[in-house]
Amino acid sequence: MISGACWWTRVRRPAYSKTATWWHARALALLLGLVCLPPLADIAAAHEGPREQYVPVLGVTMGEKPAGIVIYVMVLFTERGDAEGLEVHFLTGPGRFAQKTQAATVQAIGGAARALGLSTDSWSVGLSVPYPDLVLEGDSLSAMIGLSVAAMAKREAIPRHRVISGTVTSDGRIGPVGDVLLKIAAAYQAGLHMVLVPPTSLGKGKLPYLTRVSSVGTVLQAYQALTMPQDSVAGSHRAEADTR
Repeated sequence: MISGACWWTRVRRPAYSKTATWWHARALALLLGLVCLPPLADIAAAHEGPREQYVPVLGVTMGEKPAGIVIYVMVLFTERGDAEGLEVHFLTGPGRFAQKTQAATVQAIGGAARALGLSTDSWSVGLSVPYPDLVLEGDSLSAMIGLSVAAMAKREAIPRHRVISGTVTSDGRIGPVGDVLLKIAAAYQAGLHMVLVPPTSLGKGKLPYLTRVSSVGTVLQAYQALTMPQDSVAGSHRAEADTR
C-alpha cells in the first residue's frame, strides 16, 4: 500500500467530552445489538438525526501468504448546528485504526467532500472497527470511507455489493494502491460484485468472472459509479485488466 501525506489538519480528538462520550455510547449500543456482522447495512431513512452504516473495505492479511480480506467498518454521521469544522472521532474498541490510517481517512473525507462540492463545516463522523483486537493499517480503505460519508451527507445510498479500493488525493483524484488482485478475489468471495480501483492499479491476472472491475480516476467518477441506479449497471460488462 502507498501512504500519502495528510493535508487535513483541523481534526478534533477530545480525550473525553460530551461529543466523544455520545459517539462511544452510540457505537456500544449498536455493537451490543449485533449477533453477527451483516454484509452491509443500508443507510437509514433520511432524517435529521445521526445516520449509520457498515462500510466494506478491502485489505490484505499480513504473513508469509498474504490473502485478500473484506472488513466492515462502522460509520456514524451527523450534522451539527454549528459551522466549526469537521470533527472525526476514531473510537477505540473493539478494534482500532493505526495512526497513519486515521490521517489518510481524514484526508479522504475532506477531499471527497471538496471534490463533490460539499462543506464539512458542520460534520461529525465517528468510525469504529467492530472486531476485537484488530488494527487496520494502510490507506487503501480511505476512499471507500470518504465516499460513504459523502453519500450519507447527501442522503444517498451506496448499494451493498459495491466497493472501491484507493486513496483520495488533495486534487480530488483516486490514488493508487497495491495488492488489487488479492482484494478483488476477496470481494468476489464476499459477494461484492462491483469493485472500483484507481487507473494502472491492476496487474496481469485472472479476475473473477462475476465481478465487474472498473478503473476510476476521480472522486466524481467513483461517486457516480458507486451510487448509480442498478438499472444503469445491468448489461454492462466487466472491464479488462490494465497492464502496468
